[in-house]
Amino acid sequence: MIEIKDLLSRFNTILLSEDVKKQAVVSAIANSTGIILDKKDVEIKKDTVFLNTKPIHKSEILIKQKDIYSKLIEILGSKGPSEIR
Repeated sequence: MIEIKDLLSRFNTILLSEDVKKQAVVSAIANSTGIILDKKDVEIKKDTVFLNTKPIHKSEILIKQKDIYSKLIEILGSKGPSEIR
């Protein structure tokens, strides 16, 4: 029988990896554009990043998205997000 602590540790790993992805996105955007976002402004669903920020910041991020993707690949490898909205 599976113990509850084993199930909870699986969820902890999932949540941790989501938090790591958010931090990687924030870091890549900051390095590429100089725009500092909070992790709460970043939401990742499947392989898409949704940003909750000012339209002017989104425009700058979308202009430099190739550079951001290359930094995400350096940080996360091939498991990183593939689209920014």
